[in-house]
Amino acid sequence: MASPAPLVASISHQMVALQTLQLLQQERGWGDGPGAPGSPRSPDHVPSAPACRSGPMRARPGPRCEDRGGDGGVRNRAARARASSPEVEVVRGAEGGAELLPFPRDRGPCTLARMAMRSALARVVDSTSELVSVEQTLLGPLEQERSFPIHLKDSVEFRNICSHLALQIEGQQFDRDLNAAHQCLKTIVKKLIQSLANLPSDAHVVACASLRQILQNLPDT
Repeated sequence: MASPAPLVASISHQMVALQTLQLLQQERGWGDGPGAPGSPRSPDHVPSAPACRSGPMRARPGPRCEDRGGDGGVRNRAARARASSPEVEVVRGAEGGAELLPFPRDRGPCTLARMAMRSALARVVDSTSELVSVEQTLLGPLEQERSFPIHLKDSVEFRNICSHLALQIEGQQFDRDLNAAHQCLKTIVKKLIQSLANLPSDAHVVACASLRQILQNLPDT
């Protein structure tokens, strides 16, 4: 069976990378706005007991607290004090009550570093989507008329970097992989522009303009 055309194969690898990154965003709740469920919280947002993030939960009626004696009042005040700390969150207990547990490490406050990382990932995702669209709608028909160099190994490397990135927990390795994906994507776009610039006619002008727009959305980091 004949091998697919270089551009088709390149798009295929980029599509795998794009799907991997989109799944990463979805699984970690980074694809929605700051207020959406699952997205990192702002540092100022700390739920007060006995609210629950998974849905509204009413406090038990006062008389039941009084039945426990003075002890219950002390425990209630202690719970409110602990709820004011960003290190804890309210979750539903085994018996339907509110219970305070340590904040999961991977869902901590939305710091500036975390916001920058989410923004960088979103840029790579959006730019990859735009690149695939340009290749399919503009470069595909152009390749049928005139052949031009396609550097397939760059798209293979991009796919592999994104696959490795999806396995990382937030941290230095995650940041390194994200930066590598960013740079590799820029390399793919730059090489496509160079390949099209060598064509003898002006048929590539629109495609080059679209590719340069993608580059503008991928500033140096």
